[in-house]
Amino acid sequence: MLWRACRGNVFLRQAEIDTPLEDPSSSDQVYKSVFIIFFQGDQLKTRVKKICEGFRATLYPCPEAPADRREMAMGVMTRIEDLNTVLGQTQDHRHRVLVAAAKNIKNWFVKVRKIKAIYHTLNLFNLDVTQKCLIAECWVPALDLETIQLALRRGTERSGSSVPPILNRMETLEDPPTYNRTNKFTSAFQNLIYAYGVATYREVNPAPYTIITFPFLFAVMFGDLGHGAIMAAFGFWMCYKEKPLQAKKIDSEIWNIFFGGRYIVLLMGLFSMYTGLIYNDIFSKSLNVFGSSWRNNYNESTLFTTKALQLNPDSMDYLQHPYPFGIDPVWQLAEANKIIFMNAYKMKISIIIGVFHMLFGVCLSLWNHLYFKRRISVYVEFVPQILFLVLLFFYMVLLMFIKWTSYGPSPPDFGMQIFKFQIPNSKMLSSRSHSQGHQSIEATAENGTAGGAPVPASGNHDDDITEVFIHQAIHTIEYVLGSVSHTASYLRLWALSLAHAQLAEVAWNMLLRKGLQSPGYEGGIYLYVVFAGWAAISVSILVLMEGLSAFLHTLRLHWVEFQSKFYAGEGYLFQPFSFELILDSAGQAEE
Repeated sequence: MLWRACRGNVFLRQAEIDTPLEDPSSSDQVYKSVFIIFFQGDQLKTRVKKICEGFRATLYPCPEAPADRREMAMGVMTRIEDLNTVLGQTQDHRHRVLVAAAKNIKNWFVKVRKIKAIYHTLNLFNLDVTQKCLIAECWVPALDLETIQLALRRGTERSGSSVPPILNRMETLEDPPTYNRTNKFTSAFQNLIYAYGVATYREVNPAPYTIITFPFLFAVMFGDLGHGAIMAAFGFWMCYKEKPLQAKKIDSEIWNIFFGGRYIVLLMGLFSMYTGLIYNDIFSKSLNVFGSSWRNNYNESTLFTTKALQLNPDSMDYLQHPYPFGIDPVWQLAEANKIIFMNAYKMKISIIIGVFHMLFGVCLSLWNHLYFKRRISVYVEFVPQILFLVLLFFYMVLLMFIKWTSYGPSPPDFGMQIFKFQIPNSKMLSSRSHSQGHQSIEATAENGTAGGAPVPASGNHDDDITEVFIHQAIHTIEYVLGSVSHTASYLRLWALSLAHAQLAEVAWNMLLRKGLQSPGYEGGIYLYVVFAGWAAISVSILVLMEGLSAFLHTLRLHWVEFQSKFYAGEGYLFQPFSFELILDSAGQAEE
């Protein structure tokens, strides 16, 4: 362009700048070229300027004398150094300011979020006629009324207000929210209940009873002294390191689930150790603490020639008294009828536990009927339900106990052949959990009472009676069929217990037993490798996977088989104003 416009009367030198420069208008990094043009005359100067302006080039003056150009270059370098010094000092000052501010940024976030939450709540208030007071209606726990009065008076004194606070109870037809006071131990069990549904106001809360029944039913399925000790140790470690682990604020969802239920894990492990002692099962082996009540009186020739041996409970083979606690360790050697004996034992005890669990749930429904003054429900619902369970299933339980107490022990068979023997099973050890009373609250700032929801009036009374009869008929059929299926559902206690024991026995026989039988120096190395595999399988499959399976089945037994007898779970949760909840939801931790 210069060559054509100036007809070749200019001399141009240009060079590209390797490093990008910052555009002052857009702050973008751009690559530029520097050039110098030599020309003669004002006419060419005008043309050159127009062309450079058309290409949006930045023009800088260039003196004609070399000395003036050197002086200008030195001045430019001096200004660049001064600017770099200013920029460096500014950056250092900005860094010091940000470092000082970073020390208080968390506190500032906390204060700002608290202030925003307070103003958001104040916006929900209404002004009175005098425009000097704020009026609000809210739910509060009745037990905290005195604390709220003190807080209001303290706020009035600190603010210097001359208007005294007023707190009155009001009458309302709304159903109050449900509030259950919990601590770090009971909150995990209460959350299990909330996962099913929030209790209706003043309805029986099953959480206190779940503290005992949940780990116990889990332990019936997970009964192993060794595996229970591993689970209890893990739960104890989480409880012992509670504060340091909370301070770490680990983001893993799986870890937060385990840590939130640390007390549940601890109790499940301890109860599993207890049932493991009853089953006399520790890593598929038995403990011979008190000495077996059975003796082997066969001679050596019979032992080596007979494939299957059976002990006689009417002879000197049996000491005529059972093993003091739990299953006799001799059953560990009974290859022929061990599974048959344990099946009968665990299957019957599962039914017994299930019947007592369901009877307890039905009895809790009586508490609800009496509190809500539903006397007709006591006669037409509770009494038939309890009679049905007692006359059918509890009668079956009584027959089991009569059978156990009327006959002697069954003998263990040693070998693969099973001899028929007409004496039924030995005595059974059972356990019942005693539950505490339930917790409820008075969460109302209006009248502090609650009743059943009002039933809308209908124009036709006959239609109402018909609907009631149809509803009750459906409820009766559902209860009868449900009781049968629920009783059978408790057989999962037997099934999972048997599966857990058999998996543990398979792991022992297939791995650790072979490692212990390997002789010599090579056997020690083989045992080292085999033990690592056996330990990995025990922890990953028998503790984690089997434990999760037993946990889910226990949860189902409580939600469906137990709570369906008395728990509606149709309420809504009381949500108080809490800075802690606000900060947690915002991802901030209050210091």
